[in-house]
Amino acid sequence: MRIVFLLLFLGLFSNSVWCVPQYTLQDLIDIAKRENPILDVLKAKEDAARSNVITAESYLNPSIAIGTGPSRFRTPNSNTNQRRNYDVNLSQPLEFPNVRSAKKAVAESRVNYASSVTEATLINLSLQIKKAFYDVLQNEAILKIAEGDRDALKNIQEKVALRVEVGEAPRYEVIKADTELVAAQRDADAARLRIYESKLYLRGLVSKSLTDAFDLTGTLPSSDINLNADTLKNEIIKSPRLRQIKASADIAENQLRLEEKLINPGITLNAGVDQDPDIANYRFGISIPIPIWNQRQGQIGEAAAGYRELQAQYTDQELALKRDIESAFQRYLIAQQQVKTFESGLLSQAESVLKVAESAYRYGERGILEYLDAQRTFRLVRKDYLASKYDYIVAILEIEQLLGMDILENKI
Repeated sequence: MRIVFLLLFLGLFSNSVWCVPQYTLQDLIDIAKRENPILDVLKAKEDAARSNVITAESYLNPSIAIGTGPSRFRTPNSNTNQRRNYDVNLSQPLEFPNVRSAKKAVAESRVNYASSVTEATLINLSLQIKKAFYDVLQNEAILKIAEGDRDALKNIQEKVALRVEVGEAPRYEVIKADTELVAAQRDADAARLRIYESKLYLRGLVSKSLTDAFDLTGTLPSSDINLNADTLKNEIIKSPRLRQIKASADIAENQLRLEEKLINPGITLNAGVDQDPDIANYRFGISIPIPIWNQRQGQIGEAAAGYRELQAQYTDQELALKRDIESAFQRYLIAQQQVKTFESGLLSQAESVLKVAESAYRYGERGILEYLDAQRTFRLVRKDYLASKYDYIVAILEIEQLLGMDILENKI
């Protein structure tokens, strides 16, 4: 009985040890959102910007001044002709409402800018994870092809070696079969290495908490995603790059308004009392700055120039985005056409040629060289198909990055 429990324990332990975690694309993106240190830095900047809003809404503190010193009575006094006096002054600066609202607008626009930076970084990180994720899937598909070819060529090599041994085939056939088998094994080893490297890169993008060994769950997207150039151009306004520049321009515009309002920022209320030895003076007053010598021409000019610069950058980036989207769309069309060419007939034709060559070789109608050439051609066609499929995915991901949209998932 103890042996049975021991075996069960060892079985459970081995399953827990050798169980490799599996992740979907969304799992990896969610982990990166929680654990990526860059996002933590940007969130801290957002918190700092929100704190600036609290600062802008706060009222200015009052100030109090107290003084004392010796003094004499104004009228002679034989008993005591000296006692201390004191004065107390209280002042409260008050900003005009338009100045307070301008300061708050600047602070809120800084919050919007920090949020736009976080959003753009998150979109860029998600797209990098997507690209690395599909790179792993492509390399795994290539490995599957290479291992299948290796196993098939190993079977062929054994049959050819047997025919050469009994004298039914010349020696060069087994040499050719050995060469093809070595090439297939080399392709499998290279694909396995690329999987390891692409997973390592993907782990670096997501989080260090991922184990060294993990598997991915997912498939390469289908080739039926149809995009329209005019629709994409109409979505330019949603581009993270433009939203970030627009947020910067809002800061500059609000800063310009603030500099104009600060020419006369507010008033200061004053109240005080002076206590002489024999008389007390009470004062109430108001002070207003008079902008005679300094009307903040320099600050206003600097803010206006910064605002114009960002407006020009927005226009320039808008033109660049249209150009980049057009280029990415053309790459998408070319890649999609290549994928459809493979799927519409090239893959099936290469497979048919391989089957014909295999049957002809089996019945002795053709030599080993023709069969191996057909095998190699079929392998290359499938690898080229996967390469075209990956180029197709990358082209769509470039459009996603430019517009900040989920195209692969939503199939817009």
